[in-house]
Amino acid sequence: MTPDRLPELVNDFPPMRRRGRTLNADVLVEIAPRAWLLRIREGVIETVMPGPHMFPNVTVALRFDPEAWGAFMTRLPPPGRNDLMALVRHGKLKVEGTLHPFMAHLMWFKGAFERLREAGA
Repeated sequence: MTPDRLPELVNDFPPMRRRGRTLNADVLVEIAPRAWLLRIREGVIETVMPGPHMFPNVTVALRFDPEAWGAFMTRLPPPGRNDLMALVRHGKLKVEGTLHPFMAHLMWFKGAFERLREAGA
């Protein structure tokens, strides 16, 4: 499952709209060797542009280890692969750039990727 489906899973889901109502960011999601650029305005994913991107101007970049991403996307992910912060703790997700939007809207990001997991399971 790739981030291409995030708009359909997030934009029409009221709890996600409420959590992200103040989220405005350009987010690079990288699962090597692929990458996607998400334009998020007021919690709505306006566009998803598949890469490659040459020197993208982003607010925050989320760089996932491909193997860990595969485990994270399983129906019942193993410990250490079940949550974005667990991935960060184990060095399987690198969060780069301006951390404030990511941390201030952590529940939005967690919810978005959980909805993606549920749709793929």
